Amino acid sequence: MASQTPAARLFASLPLSETADNVENKAGVVLGQRGGREVHVSGYSELSAAPDRARVSFHLSSTKAAAAEAKGSVQRRLEYIEQCLRQSGVMEENVNITKEFRKLSNTYQMEAEVFAIFLNFEKLQSVCNTLVEKLENSIAISPVQFYHSPQCLEKLRREVCIGAVGNARRKAQEICHLVGHSLGKALTIREEEMREWEDQSENYYGSLSIQHKIKSATIHASSKVCATFEIKTKERNKKNC
Repeated sequence: MASQTPAARLFASLPLSETADNVENKAGVVLGQRGGREVHVSGYSELSAAPDRARVSFHLSSTKAAAAEAKGSVQRRLEYIEQCLRQSGVMEENVNITKEFRKLSNTYQMEAEVFAIFLNFEKLQSVCNTLVEKLENSIAISPVQFYHSPQCLEKLRREVCIGAVGNARRKAQEICHLVGHSLGKALTIREEEMREWEDQSENYYGSLSIQHKIKSATIHASSKVCATFEIKTKERNKKNC
């Protein structure tokens, strides 16, 4: 069976005359019907952003024959957790506490849960280690959930689009330099495609380390733009009349 020759990719073209309909969405250099030169190029960029927030909860419980003892046991541990969070720089608005008190058959049960959001992952790990060391089995810590704030995602999308536009402009500059012209202003810039995905290159099972959790929560983004730039023809030295 005869092998097929792959089609050649057109990088730039300079036709003598084109109508507006024919030149639209074409990549390369085109010469307008009225003599105005334009360069049509595409640009691509890819960036990634690690999560900038971490969410964790601490659960406390005590069952005692006396109500005051159950409440006091939980309250002492609760105050210690709040102290650790303050010393680690966790803002008050990033801490939420729920309490529940109930009477069982012959005992009283007091439960409390502290929900905290960390911006510093090293301090998060330090707080969790300290609480496990000091409170041992009297505290239950949930698995850490890493995520992105809306501001972080917006910054990623903005920067990847700007990067694609910058790459398109550099490509247009190289084309103009190759054909002996200079690049003018941008005429149109259009984002053709925007993609986001999480890192799925590896599958982890069982307990994950902090570093693996951060890696798996990292978001990648790509942007593809199409742009049209004006081409400035270099002026030739005019002869004196």
